[in-house]
Amino acid sequence: MSARRGVIACRYSSYGPFEARAFEHTAEAGLRHVEIMVPAADELEATVAALERHGLAASSMHGQCDVSRADIAEQVAAQMPAFAALGCKLMFVSAQRGELPAETVYVRLRMAGEVGREHGVTIAMETHPDLMTNADVALQTMRAVDHPHVRMNFDTANLYYYNRGIDCVEQLRQVVQYVAAVHLKDTDGGYHHWHFPALGEGTVDFAGVFEVLDEAGFAGPCALELEGLEGEEKTEQLVCDRVAASVKHLRKLNRI
Repeated sequence: MSARRGVIACRYSSYGPFEARAFEHTAEAGLRHVEIMVPAADELEATVAALERHGLAASSMHGQCDVSRADIAEQVAAQMPAFAALGCKLMFVSAQRGELPAETVYVRLRMAGEVGREHGVTIAMETHPDLMTNADVALQTMRAVDHPHVRMNFDTANLYYYNRGIDCVEQLRQVVQYVAAVHLKDTDGGYHHWHFPALGEGTVDFAGVFEVLDEAGFAGPCALELEGLEGEEKTEQLVCDRVAASVKHLRKLNRI
């Protein structure tokens, strides 16, 4: 068991329409870390107090890093006070190139990375098209950006959602040197199939995922992300049970 392995967190959005229960139930489930949105300035004090009340810490925060903006550095910098107040070092973002020239995007991501470097924060880009779609695309982006504070958020289920004929563990093995954070999400493996159940109820080989992370000495946060099944009616009991079942699965894998 690696002493360097990362903390296990829960992404607040796993609670869907019952996000008000997220902090309380995450703590009840035995976790001590969460992934939250970067709070607005007028919400920061209350967020700090709520986390402290439940014995939680923000291991990552979902921020804004809009590569379509020439002032991306200012956008990222404006969020840094929240990271300082919460002692958080990881900014989760989703970025899409769209019709922008690739080099323009790479330059702007380096600008954002420089802000991160100044504040001790790493920007982790989600496994989304069109910059981080799969291992090949992510490697191209990471090598072109070439900044130590711009990295990848590896999502174990998005790879199947956005790609056909891939293996999550093998994909991770190719990019692990660039992975700063992980979303632990299960899936039935279907292409563009919205089927994200509790961990252990799908096809993702989480034992294999952790083996690759441990071999690489990964020490970043791994956040549960439980997005549910297409067409289901979410209830508070359902979302809480799904988090609890996922924690139980991770305990079986000796990750908690």
